Amino acid sequence: MALYEEKFKHFLKKNNLKYTKERKELLKAIVLLRDHFHAEDIYQQLRKQNSRVSLATVYRTIPLLMGSELITETLFGGEKIVYEKIYNKPHHDHMVCLNCGKIIEFTSPEVDNLQKDICQRYSFTPAEHRLELRGYCQACWKKLKHQINNKKRNQESKKL
Repeated sequence: MALYEEKFKHFLKKNNLKYTKERKELLKAIVLLRDHFHAEDIYQQLRKQNSRVSLATVYRTIPLLMGSELITETLFGGEKIVYEKIYNKPHHDHMVCLNCGKIIEFTSPEVDNLQKDICQRYSFTPAEHRLELRGYCQACWKKLKHQINNKKRNQESKKL
């Protein structure tokens, strides 16, 4: 928590903003979260801590946490924006199951090298990159294949 707090305090001070009790509670809630999260997840974590921080305060503080490079938005789509902690965490990409929503993080030096090569080829200076593969985790793919095979069998038996 201390490293997160120092980085956030430094960002706020640099931008002439205050490190309020609410911001401290919010930061603590984020540090306690383990996985990718929505703003509502932070709010629920705060509620568990008997905090009086409002959901509106959560939404107003998220851009500050992003600006301080403690969290970032990810691309998972859907109805809600998904965030993750990035401070002191190596760059990684994601695979997202379209069925159950499982998120698998991975690192790939090959992808990073390919990105560098492409940027050099086109004289492009990257600021960031995000890679998200969408598909099916092993468990969901097995279920889906089973459903497809059953459907085929049912259609074939109806023809007979």
